[in-house]
Amino acid sequence: MAAFLYRMGRLAFRRRWTVALVWAAVLAAVGLAGMTAPEAEEEPFSMPGIESQEAFDLMEDRFPGAAADGATARIVFVSPTGEKITATENKEAVEAAIAELGDGTQVASTVDPYESGAVSEDGSTAYTTVTYKVDAAGLTDAGRSHLDESLEHARDLGLTVEAGGDAMEDMGGPSGTAEAIGISVAAVVLLITFGSLAAAGLPLLTALIGVGISLFAITALAGPLGLADTTSTVAVMLGLAVGIDYALFIVSRYREERAKGRTAQEAVALATGTAGSAVVFAGLTVVIALAGLSVVGIPMLTEMGLGAAGAVVVGVLIALTLVPAFLGFWPNAILDRKDRKDRRAGGTPWGTRKVNGGTRWASFVLRRPLPVLLAAVAGLGALALPMTDLQLGMPGDEAKSTETTQRRAYDALAEGFGPGFNGPLTVVVDAKDADDPKAAAETVSERIGGTEGVVSVSPAQFNESGDTAVFSVVPTTAPTDQETKDLVNTIRGDRPGIESEAGASFEVTGATAMNIDVSEKVQSALVPYLLVVVGLAVILLLVVFRSILIPLKAAAGFLLSVLASLGAVVVVFQQGHGADLLGVETTGPIMSLMPIFLVGIVFGLAMDYEVFLVSRMREAHVHGERPAQAVTSGFQHSARVVVAAALIMIAVFSGFIGDSDAMIKMIGFGLASAVLLDAFVVRMAIVPAVLALLGERAWWLPKWLDRILPRVDVEGEALTRPAEPEAQPTERDLARA
Repeated sequence: MAAFLYRMGRLAFRRRWTVALVWAAVLAAVGLAGMTAPEAEEEPFSMPGIESQEAFDLMEDRFPGAAADGATARIVFVSPTGEKITATENKEAVEAAIAELGDGTQVASTVDPYESGAVSEDGSTAYTTVTYKVDAAGLTDAGRSHLDESLEHARDLGLTVEAGGDAMEDMGGPSGTAEAIGISVAAVVLLITFGSLAAAGLPLLTALIGVGISLFAITALAGPLGLADTTSTVAVMLGLAVGIDYALFIVSRYREERAKGRTAQEAVALATGTAGSAVVFAGLTVVIALAGLSVVGIPMLTEMGLGAAGAVVVGVLIALTLVPAFLGFWPNAILDRKDRKDRRAGGTPWGTRKVNGGTRWASFVLRRPLPVLLAAVAGLGALALPMTDLQLGMPGDEAKSTETTQRRAYDALAEGFGPGFNGPLTVVVDAKDADDPKAAAETVSERIGGTEGVVSVSPAQFNESGDTAVFSVVPTTAPTDQETKDLVNTIRGDRPGIESEAGASFEVTGATAMNIDVSEKVQSALVPYLLVVVGLAVILLLVVFRSILIPLKAAAGFLLSVLASLGAVVVVFQQGHGADLLGVETTGPIMSLMPIFLVGIVFGLAMDYEVFLVSRMREAHVHGERPAQAVTSGFQHSARVVVAAALIMIAVFSGFIGDSDAMIKMIGFGLASAVLLDAFVVRMAIVPAVLALLGERAWWLPKWLDRILPRVDVEGEALTRPAEPEAQPTERDLARA
């Protein structure tokens, strides 16, 4: 591996113009494809293998055209305090608003709340549903403006008017603010780390090129594949983070090799052969974790995982080819200014400053490994405790800010019609084999309507064939309450008796039931997913480090950091501690996909730091250093860069905390906290403490296993040869920098 990458880096350095032009051509090609690609038609959320999805599919089959893709807006009218919405003046205002709403060119239909009975019992609230001819993405600016103006005109008449539904969703896509924040912080961290504008700018430039290629490629594929917006958001998030980090490690190793007196070309080749090997295996662990999300069986999660994995692959390829090529363009400008000045003045030779923060910290841990280990494990364990209170769900309008009209519409409906009104259950009765389909549907409706926790049941609606009925069930509790979940389980548990009496089968679906089913499926898939991903990664690390205990220690450390980060998510987003600081106005269940998605991404990133840090320790150990010395050497060369890489990732992920989308906000916080804990507690404290306690045993590998494992030479042992010292850079070289 190291020898192959050595030759690749050397070739990229020598043929830098060719490499740069090839990547420029790739960027131009995918950019053109992305800009000319048809607009994506996002596929509806689906979850194969759960009852609510099967019921939804049955509805689409038996009620063709009923589940139209047209956008909807649910308009809520609330009368002034002390008045009734049925009062003459208020009723006229509502009807005038509905008439104006119906005049929109894209509007298919509106419903009169007074004729449909959509008025609350206390007479304070009414609502109407506006259905459009196109989906939410197809709504024009004129159509949205007409909706907003109609609402404002109704408000001018003295009513409180709010609106929810997918027609109100912002379809503008990512604002780019999060990316700008991450790049800005990354630039500062890189500048402090390297002390050179060129060295700081190169990782940013190559990462942006990689993100551009990935984003354009996803955009080009979004139309044919129906990819969700979150696919590109997560790909940008991870592509930017790993793109900067991987380039950072190559550049750092290049500067280290130049500090030893090697020529630019040889330094690039060695950096690609050694640090590049770590990049390859670190990238592989990330790709394994992300691609492994497909085993869960959730199409949306599969898309997000594969999209992000593709961005990581692009980042690895750029780090191995374009970064060496750019180093060829600016071989000396990348070097530290102080080093160049010392060299010209004939002062401290390059590479002699060995004591740094990394060595001092390693020495501290090596002197007291057990207290450090116990303190770190105890701290992470305390953070992980809230995980025992984890509740899963899918955030809806109730999770939005109270400054949004969607949230205010949700609250107004809950106050006027009860908390369960916002999450009705949909029951689909398959009476195809029943002697009397209408009587069968009526029996099912009556039995479910008599269940404790049900407020009301709507009249059954039959399809044209008369063999399938659909009706709504309104619970007494809110969609995310545990009582609502218990109600769904009770109805399904009573199914055998109800179906026997009715002579027909039924299934429960709707958004609320779908969220409950998704949560249960994700929870049941988490352990198998962990076994697959962690198992594959442990095997990969076994090959890389040729040790039994180090991969097991890496997996255990990951579990500690991911559980602690999930605990932090629960504390903020579920329990509400510190929620105001992050702009989280409503707490509740954690997004169903969050735990398994966090596990997938964090595992890959955690292994990044493990590979970068421990590979330098193994390199030192292979070259004859004792275990304690190898730990110190690893920290001497890698600690500063790992810290910088972690700070960059934290900055990139933290930028997404400001996103208005609750899912992206939660992912950003979870990833930022996980990287913080994994890099600074697990890798910087637990790893050296464990290695110090294990000593030589850390690198133990059975002889029979050593014989059958392939040798990949990540530490570049094959590249070490007793050659004469490389020529020192000339004064002319330094002056040109």
